[in-house]
Amino acid sequence: MSLIEDLNWRHAVKAYDPSKKVSEEDLNKILEAARLAPTSSGLQPFRVIVVENQELKEKMVQGALNPEVMRDSSHVLVFAAWDSYSDQKIDKVYDYHTDVRDLPKGRFSSYTDKLKEIYGAQTPEQHFAHTARQTYIALGLAMAQAAELKIDSTPAEGFSNEVVDEILGLNALGLKSVSLLYLGYRDEKNDWLSHMKKVRIPMEEFIIKK
Repeated sequence: MSLIEDLNWRHAVKAYDPSKKVSEEDLNKILEAARLAPTSSGLQPFRVIVVENQELKEKMVQGALNPEVMRDSSHVLVFAAWDSYSDQKIDKVYDYHTDVRDLPKGRFSSYTDKLKEIYGAQTPEQHFAHTARQTYIALGLAMAQAAELKIDSTPAEGFSNEVVDEILGLNALGLKSVSLLYLGYRDEKNDWLSHMKKVRIPMEEFIIKK
């Protein structure tokens, strides 16, 4: 199937079958799609936490708008962004770049110095606003890969960031949760959206040409 067909197939599932689990092989393909997402300056300023443990999911449902969806999904992917930029984080990423490309350390110092200057003039709040936005590119690619594999998904912002951050110990990692992606297989009987037509604004209204 083409990507467009895959995207027409998918929808935000409202009920999952808890007896059906996503295989490790398919999960890794979805995670790889997220890992390959483009990011500003190639810094990859976020991480994806995979939650399969049912006890953790039960704790995370506190404050969730759709607790049953979280509870019954096969996996919960937590997209968590750096809480701030720092010289050390930038150097670590670019040292890795030079190692992988077999280049001398400091090869990109003129560029990284500029990055440090830009972010050094900003607040941690501005940093997080920037890192958080980038997670959505990875979220979109993960959903597209899941659709290709005919794995259902539900993106979610309706949850308690404080609860998730505390349960997963994200603060100690310098991370803050941004969004969730529930993965699994739809419960055809209880997923009320699965039998409805997909609705999107018409192309002629959605696209504005100048």
